[in-house]
Amino acid sequence: MNAVALRKDEFVGTEAEVMEGGAALLPETAAETPVESATKPERALPFGLKLPSGSAAFEALWPPLAGIGGFLALWAVLAPLVQTSLGTLPGPGDVWEAFLGLLDEAAAARIAAVEAVAAGYAYTGPPTFIDQIFTSLETVAAGFVLATLFAVPLGLVAGMSKRVNAAINPLVQVMRPVSPLAWLPIVTMVVSASVTSDDPTLAKSFIISAVVVMLCSLWPTLINTAIGTASIDKDLIAVGRVLRLGWFAKLTRLVLPSSLPYIFTGMRLSLGTGWMVLIAAEMLAQNPGLGKFVWDEFQNGSEKSLARIMVAVVVIGLIGFALDRVMMALQAFVSRNRTV
Repeated sequence: MNAVALRKDEFVGTEAEVMEGGAALLPETAAETPVESATKPERALPFGLKLPSGSAAFEALWPPLAGIGGFLALWAVLAPLVQTSLGTLPGPGDVWEAFLGLLDEAAAARIAAVEAVAAGYAYTGPPTFIDQIFTSLETVAAGFVLATLFAVPLGLVAGMSKRVNAAINPLVQVMRPVSPLAWLPIVTMVVSASVTSDDPTLAKSFIISAVVVMLCSLWPTLINTAIGTASIDKDLIAVGRVLRLGWFAKLTRLVLPSSLPYIFTGMRLSLGTGWMVLIAAEMLAQNPGLGKFVWDEFQNGSEKSLARIMVAVVVIGLIGFALDRVMMALQAFVSRNRTV
């Protein structure tokens, strides 16, 4: 039998046949075979957030962690060298033990309150450290809301009207630097004269502290809102005139979206100022919050008082940091789809 030569074109389709048939007769090469990516898809997070890579997270975390670790080590080394009237300055370990003791006291008080309610009478024990934290948060929230409700509308009006701005500017510049300690006696007398009920809905000390927080924290929001409103692009104002937008439409469609970053910057500054002012106000007004806790421990003068005061200092700082982060997240959430 004679061997017959085989031609390549009998097995491999022409280019036209491949395009029409959809596949060649020869198997695909490795280069032609799609290779699935070895990387895992990014995990979807709400609000369009993305998880950072491992290297980026490490680069962002190690400097602050190293700084905190160095501070704690320096504190632990130097604390035994400082002598006070109440003994040696507490180190990080002593402060941690004092914090755990405060948590144990709060747990015991909670059990006692449950037992008192089960027995049919009201619990009359003193507020715990946890209770005082929530009291301070409620007080600063009330003062901050009052300050925002007063400062934002007035700032918008001042930014949109040069005459209003010129009228209130001297008052703002004079009242802004006034210390909360100067406001406190005035507010105390006014509130005491206004709230005459023996059992008011809100305690006088709570109202006094909240009003002092409002008076001292409204200025950053007021100033930043006025600056943000006054710095709107003039082209947008001209477009509003061409479209014959009314005052309310101009405010909601042009002014507010453009001034939001300034408003939230002022609100962040106001919240931080209010949190600092609150501690001094609670000390003097005797509002049962963190300020009163620090004052009572200072007056107590026991061996554990200094460590407990330092616990309060650390908690005050951590809460202030958390409040600032919350305001930053709220600003990012509100401004992410901002359009003018």
